Amino acid sequence: MTADYEPPCTLTAALVTQVARIAERAGARAVLASTRDLRLRRSQRVRTVQSSLAIEGNTLDEEQITAILEGKRVVGPPREILEAKNALDAYERMEDWDPSSIDDLLRAHGVLMAGLVADAGAFRSKGVGVVSGERVIHMAPPAIRVHDAVSDLVSWLAETEAHPLLASSLFHYELEFIHPFSDGNGRMGRLWQTLILTRWNPLFTDVPVESQVRERQPQYYAALNASNERGDAEPFVSFMLSAIEDALDTDQVRDQVTDQVAALLEALQRGPAGTLELLDHLGLSHRPNFRANYLRPALDGGWIERTQPDAPRSPTQKYRLTPRGKRWLAGVRGL
Repeated sequence: MTADYEPPCTLTAALVTQVARIAERAGARAVLASTRDLRLRRSQRVRTVQSSLAIEGNTLDEEQITAILEGKRVVGPPREILEAKNALDAYERMEDWDPSSIDDLLRAHGVLMAGLVADAGAFRSKGVGVVSGERVIHMAPPAIRVHDAVSDLVSWLAETEAHPLLASSLFHYELEFIHPFSDGNGRMGRLWQTLILTRWNPLFTDVPVESQVRERQPQYYAALNASNERGDAEPFVSFMLSAIEDALDTDQVRDQVTDQVAALLEALQRGPAGTLELLDHLGLSHRPNFRANYLRPALDGGWIERTQPDAPRSPTQKYRLTPRGKRWLAGVRGL
């Protein structure tokens, strides 16, 4: 093992802000994972599997994968049906695997790719490259280096002090860079990132991050390519953090916006505003009521942010919509 191994990633202020925002919201919702309705949890698992497989070209829809989960007969390409069965099995077994174990990584690949490739559960024995059209856009490390590279990666994961949101995204990127398997690398990267996140917060058992990746598949590959070209994982990590944050905003896991917060968001659609301006716009005169029922819930929910975060009591402090708040407004208007 290389003692000083560290995945290359520039830790920008934007990444730190993203991590802090996601961590705060996920922490506030930690109880959700233990109280979620079983049917909804199953629905989320189906969405996760369908999305991850669709990225690789699988054409089965959520209804077909639900039928497979229920043991019903499904008409479709046999290979795609087997891919779905394997993926459902793999996500079901996640709680048995240690994300820092190279043996468990191989076991998971064995489950995910059983019957699909001859070397399921083993590292590749040949060189591989990633091709776009007629152009090779990434040459993975030689097969002889794969075991040591993966060993370094899982050892780093076991010892790193990086926040799990960062560590999971970095692991995902590095696994794609190494490309340790003859097939199934993308599926394994997404599965293992979900595993790392669920070890941090069980809420992510129910958060369909893969569906967000599927919805922006071109950006997913563009972020991978940008990171490869720069020799820096920052573009990919930034992309994955955005996907995770948006996954927390899906209908199934969305925090409810109260009427008061909704009114505040509408008031801020014109641009940043201070307390007095907002009080006037909302027709309010009681500041404690405004802080308790409008301002604080909107800040805590990540719907708005301060223009001067380092000086919260500044007399010139204003508030503005976050990307999440803008997305909510756009959804309300049907944009």
